[in-house]
Amino acid sequence: MQQVNFRNLYSRLSLLSLAVMLTFSFSTYAQEDSANEAEQTTAATPAADGVGDAVAGKALFNANCAACHKLDKKATGPLLRGVAQKYDRDWLYQWINDSQALIASGDALAVELFAANNNSVMTSFPGLSTADIDNILAYTSEPKPEPPVAIAGAAGAGAGDGVSNNLILGGLILIFGLLVVMLFLVTNTLKKIATANGVEYDVKEKRLPLHKVFLQNQFLVMVSAIFLLLAGAYFGYGYLSQVGVDQGYAPIQPIHFSHKIHAGDNQIDCNYCHSSARKSKTSGIPSLNVCMNCHKNISEYNGEEDLAMGYTKEFYDGEIAKLYDAAGWDATNQVYTGETEPVEWSRIHNLPDFAYFNHSQHVTVAGVACQKCHGPVEEMEILEQHAPLTMGWCISCHRETNVNVAGNEYYKEIHEQLAKEYGVEQVTAAQMGGLECGKCHY
Repeated sequence: MQQVNFRNLYSRLSLLSLAVMLTFSFSTYAQEDSANEAEQTTAATPAADGVGDAVAGKALFNANCAACHKLDKKATGPLLRGVAQKYDRDWLYQWINDSQALIASGDALAVELFAANNNSVMTSFPGLSTADIDNILAYTSEPKPEPPVAIAGAAGAGAGDGVSNNLILGGLILIFGLLVVMLFLVTNTLKKIATANGVEYDVKEKRLPLHKVFLQNQFLVMVSAIFLLLAGAYFGYGYLSQVGVDQGYAPIQPIHFSHKIHAGDNQIDCNYCHSSARKSKTSGIPSLNVCMNCHKNISEYNGEEDLAMGYTKEFYDGEIAKLYDAAGWDATNQVYTGETEPVEWSRIHNLPDFAYFNHSQHVTVAGVACQKCHGPVEEMEILEQHAPLTMGWCISCHRETNVNVAGNEYYKEIHEQLAKEYGVEQVTAAQMGGLECGKCHY
């Protein structure tokens, strides 16, 4: 009797399917490489009036004017695009150098402009020369850049590539499925032919099921039962230990606030917004007035966009608009309307009522950095609870942190006594009484 081995058939069909998949993959990569194009840069637009250097004017504008003015939108002061064409240049020299002197002289245009902008006093710039002012005016005279228009051909090509890639992937899946079905059918057909011709083929011997083998071994059953009980107790204790621990909690706020942009990119001190952390038990939630100290003049986002996460300029501008609605700020007329809306912020860090924690004691007295407990907030787009804030976590910190008594006569004597008692040079917070129950529970 002949014996048939199907291993060669399996290997040949597998190689065939692999070759087909590689062929489609290489064609996909070739299409993607051919679709890439080099970026083009455009030359700077010269000033409309031909006077001054627009590049130097941009630097001067950002350093002196951008705090109160925008090119295409009214801020604290009027928009400045095309201002050189609206007013006489000699008058602009006087106005920029000393606007208040020009108003005091009774100049009709100066008085009218001052009144039209809510009598906002413009900073005088006597240090700017006429050449500097010409450069600034050259920058403000540049035509407004047109929004980029997508090229139809390029957009179509990109969309075509995406569709073709999806089609290729679907085709590969279909081909692979057909190959599996063909392999199954061919195997059954060969078995039938072999049986009809009296050809023997390898047949696997039936073995005892694994669960029966396991049940017949009493020692193995006992060891497994003990292991399962211990594992269940371990994981059960670990699960119950996490009750009330909200580490990683990151709620979505009614107004998106990026600590990464504020504390990271712009390096705003945490204590500027959370000023009560230096003198109070709680750090406090900043009022909208604190936000408006900056955003009264910052109405749009000009930083880097994170398109992968969906954070675009339009998204951030929309969140600033929400802030304006809540604070009752009319950005067009630069006035408060008085129509405010409360912002229902979601609290992130919340200790139990029976636990006492004082921010000022840690921030002001101990000099603990905010990141010690709250993590790298300057890197967080959405703020989350970084530390577990459990009792064990606090005790570990007290045991590891030395008390800084330099220049503090109040602790000097007791520090020397405790250092001698414990035989150390630096006394930790725990050795100073930081483990007493009454310190945190009252």
